[in-house]
Amino acid sequence: MDKPLFSVIIPAHNEEKYIGKCLRAVRSAAKYAAPDSVEIIVVANRCTDRTAEIAKHYGARVLANDDKCIAAIRNTGVRAANGEIIVTVDADSLMTKYSLIEIRELLNSGKYVGGGTNPKFDRMSLGIAASAIYVAVNLLPIMMKNGGYLSGAMFWCYKRDFYTIGGFDETLVSLEDMDFACRLKKHGEKSGRKYGTLKRSYVTTSSRKFDEFGDWYLIKNRRLTKRIFTGKDREAADSFYYDVR
Repeated sequence: MDKPLFSVIIPAHNEEKYIGKCLRAVRSAAKYAAPDSVEIIVVANRCTDRTAEIAKHYGARVLANDDKCIAAIRNTGVRAANGEIIVTVDADSLMTKYSLIEIRELLNSGKYVGGGTNPKFDRMSLGIAASAIYVAVNLLPIMMKNGGYLSGAMFWCYKRDFYTIGGFDETLVSLEDMDFACRLKKHGEKSGRKYGTLKRSYVTTSSRKFDEFGDWYLIKNRRLTKRIFTGKDREAADSFYYDVR
């Protein structure tokens, strides 16, 4: 492959159940954006299952990382990336087929510094809907402080802008995505570019946290949720993210 246009970064901790579906979705999107323009990097984090094997089967480059910090895991992938455009998506999420084309269009317009997209859960219930509203309400003060709604789920930007803002903050053990979005938006404003949200594309993300903990877990454990929202609580982050699987 010549130097790719896109580097798709996928952090993965024991994701053998999901990684194949995720990579098939990326490869499908790559067909529309031109297959030779996309490299896929899977950052295998403390994996004890077949995640790395499956990723290699689908043509991904696999890196190892042992940090219990999702920001550090994402940054590891970006440091190894050869593409001009960085896209980060979680291993249990599926991008839609026009995602990379739409990202290219928005960045080529010169109007956008980067951005995110909107997620859809692979199943829905009253508990999941209530939890999503609860999370949104708790994040609202951060968003309003930074000018309104900031999408996440799958981040995209030029690699040069990623490095200019310092990538993901490795002092955070949670909420690194919201922090990244806020800093990317502020950086774009300095050059007259907007933080964008994909309109035609989205990601379908698994409801596995609700499958594991229960659909009402975040509502019933609001104290833990608030600790996670600090971004700095190692014990809370470990119990919900890093030590689950």
